[in-house]
Amino acid sequence: MGDGIDTLSPFPFPLSPFPHPLSPFPTMSTALIVEDIQTDRMIFTNYLENIGWRVIVAINGEDALSYLNTNKPDIVFLDVVLPGRSGFEICRTIKSQADTKKIPVVMCSTKNTDMDRFWGLKQGADFYLAKPVNRDDFLEVLEKLVR
Repeated sequence: MGDGIDTLSPFPFPLSPFPHPLSPFPTMSTALIVEDIQTDRMIFTNYLENIGWRVIVAINGEDALSYLNTNKPDIVFLDVVLPGRSGFEICRTIKSQADTKKIPVVMCSTKNTDMDRFWGLKQGADFYLAKPVNRDDFLEVLEKLVR
């Protein structure tokens, strides 16, 4: 991690040391992206880094929970279909623990039925976005959940 990349898995994105001048967030905020598909990780990382956010990436739920044991990001973007435990299970775990339950969780998935949305929110997700996620929707949800 000495190369300026802050990640739980190999992911070659440099981090900006300064918030974007147009960012509504006063300091460098941190987002945890839990996503096993590289293309989606790249898209979400791009959205966030372009407004000055620090991005941490986990490719499975176990790595995400391990990170959350010692770190508290400002928001978590969580895929539903992950290797090992599902995003639904990971969300339920995050929202059931006293030290992480207040962290906003946004579920992002190609699973886009009303039942999937209902189940994600029932597990404690603060919002559910259907993939592909466009930049404006992504940033609107981010601004609503992180102040």
